Amino acid sequence: MKLALIGQSAFGKSVLEKLADRAEHEIVGVFAAPDRPRSREPLAVAAEGLGLSVWQFDRMRDQECIDAFRALDVDLCVMAYVTDIVPNEIIDAPNRGTIQYHPSLLPLHRGPSSINWAIIQGETQTGLSIFWPDEGLDTGPILMQKRVDIGPTDSVGSLYFNHLYPMGIEAILESIDLVADGAAPRIAQDHSAATYEGWCGRGDGEIDWTQQVLTVHNLIRGCDPQPGAWSTLSGESVAFFGSSIVSSTNISTQPGTIQDIDETGLTVATRNGSVKVKRARVGRGPKSAAIEIGFSIGDRFS
Repeated sequence: MKLALIGQSAFGKSVLEKLADRAEHEIVGVFAAPDRPRSREPLAVAAEGLGLSVWQFDRMRDQECIDAFRALDVDLCVMAYVTDIVPNEIIDAPNRGTIQYHPSLLPLHRGPSSINWAIIQGETQTGLSIFWPDEGLDTGPILMQKRVDIGPTDSVGSLYFNHLYPMGIEAILESIDLVADGAAPRIAQDHSAATYEGWCGRGDGEIDWTQQVLTVHNLIRGCDPQPGAWSTLSGESVAFFGSSIVSSTNISTQPGTIQDIDETGLTVATRNGSVKVKRARVGRGPKSAAIEIGFSIGDRFS
């Protein structure tokens, strides 16, 4: 088949490199995100290194982009980590359609921060979906799904890079094979069971230490590494990373109070227990081991 790839960042680059290594299909075009002011887009750099035609449009909806894509006359389009809106004129153009990677078990957690919200909401299992995009947001029929457990100390980073990233690449390759063989299913999503969440941003990461210890723990790891769950101390923002539960029993310490500091982290009281965080970031500073920052036992976050 003739393939076009739309994507960005390390994930898009990895998918492209795996497709190029296999050499079973012809990659006729790559559509990458625009370069950043101080860095090149990794997918674009990889495509150029492979001698492939590369386009970097500010908006996939621009007519120039649509025309460039249609001129390729591809059999299958593969969308690997896409944050721009891709119009139906592109989605519907390939002879065998378009497939897309999404890091959740659709119809659960539609939207751009699906890994964050699964952890924040305390779920113990998630996964990935390869689906056929349509005019909705993550609403198209399912081609393939794979499940993965969420461990008690998994963060967004560990869940993605240790599981959903490598599994996603393999799932895309498997899905392309199914399409080539004419055996790729189109299983309608149960829209009545759908959930949707928007971007997990800074405002979502503010910690309420009076909440249950599990709620606080899930918020910290569900915002790790981005956007960072945070609180304030002496009027300055402090973000926390690398959370674990120390105690789930009732305590008399006021929520938000630092109970202990050692080489393993910073222990902070919640309503009914304590969490330990390995690292912290004060203001716009670097992430550092909590013991190196200068906190004191008895300090209270608010």
